[in-house]
Amino acid sequence: MLQRIQTVYMGVALIMTAVLPFIFPLWTVEGTPFYFMADQIYTALFGLSTALSVISIISYAKRQNQFVMNRLNIILNFILLGLFVYRVLNVSGDATKAPEKGIGMFLPIVAIVFLVLANKAIKKDEDLVKSADRLR
Repeated sequence: MLQRIQTVYMGVALIMTAVLPFIFPLWTVEGTPFYFMADQIYTALFGLSTALSVISIISYAKRQNQFVMNRLNIILNFILLGLFVYRVLNVSGDATKAPEKGIGMFLPIVAIVFLVLANKAIKKDEDLVKSADRLR
C-alpha cells in the first residue's frame, strides 16, 4: 500500500538524503562551497541512508521491518549530523573568514523529523491492525 501517509513521509526523507545534498552545500569556507561528495565518509553515510529509505518504502507489507529500518535510518542521520557538527567546529578559519553553515548541513535534521513521523504512522497502523484482530 504505497498510498499510506508513512510512505509519503519516507519519500520526503528519501529526497532529503538522495537529491538535496547534490544541490545544497554542507558549508562554505572562504567562499568555496563544500559538498558531501568531497568526503567519502559523508558519501557513504548519505548513500546508506538513501538505501535504507528505499528498502523501507519497498517493504510496505512488513510494517515491523519498516519501523526497524526507519529507526536505523534515524540513528544513521544522527551520526551524520554529529559528524557535520564536529567538522564545522574544527574547520580552520580566522576571525574574518569563519566557515558558514550551509543548508545541506541541516538536511539530516529534516530527514529525522520525517522518519519519526513515519514511525508514528506505522505504529498507528500496527495498533489498528491489532485492534481489528482482537474483534474477530
